[in-house]
Amino acid sequence: MVPKARQDIQQVAKLGLIHLDPCGPTLRDVNHRLPPDDRDPVDHLRNHIGRLVAVFVVNGLSLYLVTWILPGMTVEGWKAAVGAVVVLAAINSVIWPLVARYLGGAILWTAGMLGLVANGLILMLASDVVPGFAVSDLVTAVWASLGMTAITAIAGQLLALDDDAVWMRRTIRRMVRRIGEPEVTEVPGMLFIQIDGLSETVLRRALSDGYLPTLAKWVRSGSHQIASWECDLSSQTGASQAGILHGDNSDMPAFRWFDKKTGKVFTSNRPKDAAEIERGRSDGHGLLADGGVSRSNVFSGDSPDSMLTFSTVTDRSRPSGKGFTYFVSSPYALTRLIVLSVADVGREIAASWRARRRKMEPRLKRGGIYPILRAATTVMLRDITVSTLLSDIYRGVPSAYVDFVGYDEVAHHSGIAAHDALETLFRLDQQFGRIEQVIAEAPRPYHVVVLSDHGQTQGATFLQRYGTTLPDLVASLVEQGQEVQSPALSDEGWGNVNGVLSDTIQREDSRLSGLLRVVTRGRTTDGEVVLGPASRSDTAPGEASDVVVLASGNLGLISFPHINGRATIETVAERHPGLVRSLAVHPGIGFILMRSETVGSIVIGRRGVHYLDDGRIEGVDPLTPFGPHAADHIRRTDSFANCPDLLVNSFFDTEADEGAAFEELIGFHGGLGGKQAEPFLLAPRSFALPNGPIVGAESIHGILKDWMRTASAPDAAPPWEVPQEAPAISVFDRLPSDG
Repeated sequence: MVPKARQDIQQVAKLGLIHLDPCGPTLRDVNHRLPPDDRDPVDHLRNHIGRLVAVFVVNGLSLYLVTWILPGMTVEGWKAAVGAVVVLAAINSVIWPLVARYLGGAILWTAGMLGLVANGLILMLASDVVPGFAVSDLVTAVWASLGMTAITAIAGQLLALDDDAVWMRRTIRRMVRRIGEPEVTEVPGMLFIQIDGLSETVLRRALSDGYLPTLAKWVRSGSHQIASWECDLSSQTGASQAGILHGDNSDMPAFRWFDKKTGKVFTSNRPKDAAEIERGRSDGHGLLADGGVSRSNVFSGDSPDSMLTFSTVTDRSRPSGKGFTYFVSSPYALTRLIVLSVADVGREIAASWRARRRKMEPRLKRGGIYPILRAATTVMLRDITVSTLLSDIYRGVPSAYVDFVGYDEVAHHSGIAAHDALETLFRLDQQFGRIEQVIAEAPRPYHVVVLSDHGQTQGATFLQRYGTTLPDLVASLVEQGQEVQSPALSDEGWGNVNGVLSDTIQREDSRLSGLLRVVTRGRTTDGEVVLGPASRSDTAPGEASDVVVLASGNLGLISFPHINGRATIETVAERHPGLVRSLAVHPGIGFILMRSETVGSIVIGRRGVHYLDDGRIEGVDPLTPFGPHAADHIRRTDSFANCPDLLVNSFFDTEADEGAAFEELIGFHGGLGGKQAEPFLLAPRSFALPNGPIVGAESIHGILKDWMRTASAPDAAPPWEVPQEAPAISVFDRLPSDG
């Protein structure tokens, strides 16, 4: 019995609307590789034809519009326009594959410029064939090609046409086959797709409100299930990925921390720091050690093939993702990327204006460089990552772990359930649709697991609420004359951009890489590009610093560099009388973790103390708002060798469901409190979930490892299979028969 989804493909193929690759897997092979699809085949075929007609109309209108703009190009009547669109499509399908095959290296070396010229020549060739269609010269043809690409890209976004999906898949597949024919196997692979910063609560809202139609289809079909898990105290990507990918996130108290031994600040997404952190936690048997690939992550999971991964960015010996060449060798992809990025800048400006006009609270000032920074993460990094992942699937890699950071970036500045944050999820879901299509053409079946590394909690910032920052507050409370330093450090958004640039300049086979090396020379140290607030890659505090204060979301870290080892509350009280008490009673502070010489580790709040060593509580337990596992999380962090002298967590209001970040972010994560600690797993139902709550990223590592072993077992259920549940015993079975 052929599944409905495959019947649709067969019917469309019979009409010649798509191509079933004879060199790819057979129909029998791919039956179990397709996600369940309950759509009616006729409706599906009708929708497919409708999309083709829409793409055809858009191409024709774009041709007319470009003709109106460019004086050197003419189209005489609708017949000439139709003929030009048809001939261009035919020529592109024949000539462009040859151009990509024989001139691919030259196109790559010229950063796509040669491809633009090739597209212009194709347009001129069409003008020689179609009566009534004329292009005066090559320069006009190149500009016309760019203009048509830009217009169709914008229209495709507005109408959700995804007009380049088939062409993109074929181009990437040809690139893969130039490397070598992938081995066809029935052993399933594993795709781990991380949606950075998405909590289970917001996931379920996005599913029910239609922002994630592809994922919703998987859940409603019965092939996938949703489970929640609880991340560690340090609810941020660095600690979570160290646990998920390597099974060890110890000694990572925050996104950034001060290390007394070295006198420097470690930041999880700085390449040099990430490489050092991974070396200390890798045992060579990470999640991706058996030939898997790492794309757009903080750590590699011991993958032999990583790209846009902070811990390996400066390692020139590693293989680079082959799908990256799609962007620098395809003029269509480059132009589309630029156009969509500009559109996202406009989208952000409009969203910010609406928030101001409606006086929405909380809100941030989102001008300056931020709209461009947002486009870099929500469009550029996303599309580069997707194209690379598609090539990985066509190569038949055994496993892949990718991270999409767009939602996390937008939610930081717009809010965790703001319309533009959820729209980011919708555009990401379109990429899931592409991944789904490529899986059907892959040389092996794939299980797909979607997960998040943490969530986000929302609220006005500490500065907005109290008119001061945590470093300034500490400076006002320590002894006069003490130097309090809070080093300027790049945030996650700048870190992502720096990671892409650092990865790109390592490539020797592209003029684009050479150009970027020249442009970023003044901001590059040891192969690491550092743009943004941190002007240098080495951000160690000055030797004269008496106090170092760092912020990681709603988590504050206070260290005294000149006090050897972990400072105790007694020592701090002697040197800075009133500091601890003033912080503890501040309305914006939820609790402070410190060590005592007499009673061990303690958690201090406004109205009570929690003694961690014996569990004793005086007054009101300061950990009550932070969940049943808060004490365990804090005990673990307290055991870290680099735990700060004072670990400060901002308040969390359970009624309002909000807290306050020590950074200028209204959607935040990094400590305890609210949805930031509630990530999710969306996994095949054929994979068993543990009984009881899942706590800690290291637990996720063990679960994913077990699933990989389960998937490769001889008797394992095939991907996308919907488990058949045994029928429940009905009371009607016990009634006398009517007959």
